Amino acid sequence: MHDCSGLGPSSSGAPARWATELVGRGYVVAMPDSFTPRGVPDGVCTAAPPRGVDVTPERRARDAFATLAHLRTLAYVDGRRVGVMGGSHGGTTTLTAMRARASEPSPGEDRAGFAAAVALYPRCGNWLRARPAEAYRPTAPLLILIGDADDWTPAADCRRLAQAAPLLSLIVYPGAHHSFDSPNPTRYVPSRINPSSPTGRGATTGGQPEAWNAAIRDATTFFAQHLR
Repeated sequence: MHDCSGLGPSSSGAPARWATELVGRGYVVAMPDSFTPRGVPDGVCTAAPPRGVDVTPERRARDAFATLAHLRTLAYVDGRRVGVMGGSHGGTTTLTAMRARASEPSPGEDRAGFAAAVALYPRCGNWLRARPAEAYRPTAPLLILIGDADDWTPAADCRRLAQAAPLLSLIVYPGAHHSFDSPNPTRYVPSRINPSSPTGRGATTGGQPEAWNAAIRDATTFFAQHLR
């Protein structure tokens, strides 16, 4: 599940980088585009979607389940062993999709969900503020990977969520910012929409090779454990 930059011309490229790593290890990867078909190909990092356009994590969780249903029609996919993964906006979508009864089933939908999930730097605070922490219950093993220098989706919120939620594991990378899996240098962009900022704007992103390499190891080890 892609981040707030989407899969269009403004994409961060993170989904493709992760797809390369996973396909190289024998996984089938599907990347649903939640933004372009809804008229926001440039993403929602700096501008909210137009009125009436729903690309919230709740709506995107339904995209994840629709993709799961499609994958289960493919002869070369083991439908019992499908994971979901996303970063930032897609990480929050992953948390939403993994919550028990995260979305009502569509007619004829198989209620059996994902076998495991990895969420990269998600907004864990949504669950702490809007719902009691103890209400979050993943439907299967869930791993959160985040940097302790993240000022867009703070690691402290994910620590609190992990303490309260069963089946949820957390790894925090020292000194890593949001988008530590990026090849780009660290930079602060004042126009980014940021609910964690007192002004509602401004966030730092930047790659950290040590965290990126560790995340590849940690994510693939986790999926190998729970999807094989």
